[in-house]
Amino acid sequence: MQIEFKATKRDAQGTGASRRLRRAGQLPGIVYGGAGDVRLVQMDHNELYHLLRKEAFHSSVLTIDIDGSKETVVLRDTQWHPYKQQVLHIDFQRIDSGQKMHLKVPLHFVNGDVSPAVKLGGCMIAHPINEVDIQCLPANLPGFIEVDLSALNAGETIHLSQLKLPAGVEVVHHGEGDPVVANATVAKGPAPEAAEGEAA
Repeated sequence: MQIEFKATKRDAQGTGASRRLRRAGQLPGIVYGGAGDVRLVQMDHNELYHLLRKEAFHSSVLTIDIDGSKETVVLRDTQWHPYKQQVLHIDFQRIDSGQKMHLKVPLHFVNGDVSPAVKLGGCMIAHPINEVDIQCLPANLPGFIEVDLSALNAGETIHLSQLKLPAGVEVVHHGEGDPVVANATVAKGPAPEAAEGEAA
């Protein structure tokens, strides 16, 4: 998915300048990394607010057009107002098409309703992990990784190491062990006393 948006160079710095930008409907941001210099930018707040609501914006290679000069970036950080639906600041990092990059991408769980665990075992499927840190070249960056639950039986689990990854993509896991991505547990029924009371 190709996502492109516009920005303009921002000269004024500091808290007061950023506050004035926000009052004018602008969003202050920064572009850093790669071979270029750090660039302070400003964007239309509403445009970026709506882009941030799209899952793909968080896990895609983006094109930012800064006064007619286009750069390839990924989203690195956003700062939100504590209680308003307002973005306060946004960070983008340049990427190099020839260098591997790290990024978190979402997991999409599919076919859970047809799995033996649900259809035959009356289980609930839990997703302890909803996103995963990957490493790949920008051209290989997937918008998401699919987790197929169709063969999951009652009491079984799917681990991080069992994910089917697209070509050129590898998982980056810094902790110990092999984290559980999905598991099927039997849904708890009513307590025996409650069942007897209902029968009476």
